[in-house]
Amino acid sequence: MGTKTNPYKIYNYKSIWMSDLHLGTKGCQDQLILEFIKYTRSEKLYLIGDIIDGWALKKKWYWPQAHNDIVQKILRKARHGTKVYYVAGNHDELLRKFIPINFGKVQIVNQIIHTTETKKKYLVIHGDQFDGVMQYARWLSKLGSVAYEWLITINRYINYFRKKLGKEYWSFSKFLKFKVKNAVNFMSNYEVLISNYAKKRKVDGVICGHIHHAVSKHTMGIHYINDGDWVESCTALVEHFDGSLELIDWNKKRKEIIDITIGDADKTLLRKTA
Repeated sequence: MGTKTNPYKIYNYKSIWMSDLHLGTKGCQDQLILEFIKYTRSEKLYLIGDIIDGWALKKKWYWPQAHNDIVQKILRKARHGTKVYYVAGNHDELLRKFIPINFGKVQIVNQIIHTTETKKKYLVIHGDQFDGVMQYARWLSKLGSVAYEWLITINRYINYFRKKLGKEYWSFSKFLKFKVKNAVNFMSNYEVLISNYAKKRKVDGVICGHIHHAVSKHTMGIHYINDGDWVESCTALVEHFDGSLELIDWNKKRKEIIDITIGDADKTLLRKTA
């Protein structure tokens, strides 16, 4: 009887940034998050807000075992030496009332400065503070959150049938973001506002989340990086040991590293989590 082959290699990084997991919602890509956590290692792990969706849980309790497993695996990383920082966001804003605190060796903060191996300084912040809708019309923001959940539900049905037809994952909500002029303008304004703040803090760049749009670009002399989310894009930012930064698309990365010799049981598992 042959030995079961592990379909993945372990990827080691200096630092990892993840945001907008939205645990507590059906839109959360929990199996892909578990996979990413399992097959990556880092000295530092930054969780940049909206990790647990308090807004959604307040309306309706949804907490499957997989979401509990994610929390446990993160806490286990912290116990085994990974420095874990949890930057509070707007969906988990309740944590801000207790900052600064440590929970299970996880340091909870509002924002933090990260220095890379190349001595570049990056402000790490969720970013909702630079969302005009959040600041001046919270009711509209919550209405938008409900609409977004509706889009994600539609998205699940669309991709169920796409998967049956052998097609790749496609994001309906992301498609709309780039087709609606106001949404594009909102993202652009957000980038400018947060980059201006980073400039005032005299750092080299800013790493944030919040708007679910992964991108790395230079604007106004600031390296702006948004690490995306784990509802649609399933992206994370990593720092390599030489100090270089890279956005990882886990849906694409996992396909690159599958061992072609894996058995049928592993292939079945991969199809289930794809």
